[in-house]
Amino acid sequence: MKLIYGIKDKPKFGQMLIFAFQQVLAILAATIAVPAIVGNGMSAAAALFGAGVGTIVYQLFTKFRSPVFLGSSFAFIGSMVAAFAGAVSASAGFAGIILGAVFAGLVYVVIAIVVKLVGVKWINKLMPPVVIGPTVALIGLSLAGAAIKDVFSYGPQDANGAFIMSAPAWASFVCAMVTLLVVVITSTYGKKMAKLIPFIIGILAGYVVAAIFTVCGIPVIDFSLFKDMTIFAVPEFTFLTALKGVKEIDGSYIATVAVAYIPVAFVVFAEHIADHKNLSSIIDEDLLENPGLHRTLLGDGVGSMAGAIFGGCPNTTYGESVGCVAITKNASVVTITTAAIMCIVISFFGPFVAFLDSIPGCVMGGVCTTLYGFIACSGLKMIQKVDLNQNKNLFVVASILIPGIGGMAMAIGKVTLTGIACALILGIIVNLVVSKAKDE
Repeated sequence: MKLIYGIKDKPKFGQMLIFAFQQVLAILAATIAVPAIVGNGMSAAAALFGAGVGTIVYQLFTKFRSPVFLGSSFAFIGSMVAAFAGAVSASAGFAGIILGAVFAGLVYVVIAIVVKLVGVKWINKLMPPVVIGPTVALIGLSLAGAAIKDVFSYGPQDANGAFIMSAPAWASFVCAMVTLLVVVITSTYGKKMAKLIPFIIGILAGYVVAAIFTVCGIPVIDFSLFKDMTIFAVPEFTFLTALKGVKEIDGSYIATVAVAYIPVAFVVFAEHIADHKNLSSIIDEDLLENPGLHRTLLGDGVGSMAGAIFGGCPNTTYGESVGCVAITKNASVVTITTAAIMCIVISFFGPFVAFLDSIPGCVMGGVCTTLYGFIACSGLKMIQKVDLNQNKNLFVVASILIPGIGGMAMAIGKVTLTGIACALILGIIVNLVVSKAKDE
């Protein structure tokens, strides 16, 4: 892919701020959704701050060579819920989720040390394009349902799963389609600057349409978010509450947290490789070699710890960020770092947080339709050079796509293997079985 801005390029200051804000918009919905899902008094503003800190830590470890943003990880939602459920108090639960993030981060640190000692060739053999390609595609496809539910934010479903098109559902659908089409048209036909900020233009267009519907009596935007906001407020950092609960932690609870977090870290490790393989194909540089998988793992692991101390949520590299880089062809690491700083600053200002919170789910659904689609297409591009006329390759791809799309997630005790993790593991096994077969 021919990039407009490469890794080391530095856009002009004004443009860089706009590009950075676009990255913030791309990662926003998922980053603040995790604390909302987990509940227990977790703060969305603190999670946004933690994501910014985690991304900066990641950039430091990767020598500012990997243009990706770290945000709240959905994979650890079950782990976080378990940490709160097993705690004797809410403050002990906050201490538990920080401790869990440390356990998960240490898994990455240990793997990074192993990679540094033995190299990455074993990973390339274990996960060649025929394995990693469909896995990356699966990451995008697995998010498709979430995007479409956002498109019909106000539409209930009938017994067959079809969305019932009431007036609110139509309003939601129209807002999503306006957003999607503006992103597509801007990215395809726009001039240089417009091509670089299609998401900002699309979201603003969708927001305007949503505001019109709201004024006309169909409440697509919740303007009540602006009523009681304060201009400046310090986020409710996780570590402040956690300090009160440290004395309530015992050995049994520590073991519970370890069991909840450590196995999930190994699952997310596989997704870490898939994301970086995908990003490598977009920027045409192998990130597993330069800056090196050991550095990306350290950045992800330590960044996740740092982010959780402030926001409670373990962080992970975001496919939304990768998709944004792919669509805008802007791989400037300075832009990513500026976005991280912007998240930190925004988390203190009520009007910005309120505006970001008020962006309707249907508008983000229109954006995410393109983002998730690009992730899926990036994976498909990886297997373009794979000879699918060979049954052995077809079996590997099939063994990944069908279980993954079919939702083959497995709950083993307190550990949940996601559909992507199960599909990847099965794909690796099938590939090892057929790898010795002769070409037909």
